[in-house]
Amino acid sequence: MENILLTINIVLAIILVILVLFQQSEGGALGIGVSQENYMFSRSTGNFFTKATAIVATLFIICSLGLTILSNKELAPEKSLLDKIEQNNESDAPKIPKNN
Repeated sequence: MENILLTINIVLAIILVILVLFQQSEGGALGIGVSQENYMFSRSTGNFFTKATAIVATLFIICSLGLTILSNKELAPEKSLLDKIEQNNESDAPKIPKNN
């Protein structure tokens, strides 16, 4: 199950990158080369890519959360790192010899 989700996650990531790269600029780059005519005709394609990007991004996040939940179940609860350090310090500490 984890391998299937990982494969789906990688495919969604590639699709998401491609969708973002295909989107046209909104004209925020210093206003150079932006005309009203260009803005009017690119609106419908931008709308499709915007919706597709939002859907793929949502699926990517859900898939990533699913992978996190699956991998978290496999981890066994362990002692705290501080408990391990204290345990090591007690066993490594030199012992004071008893005087007779």
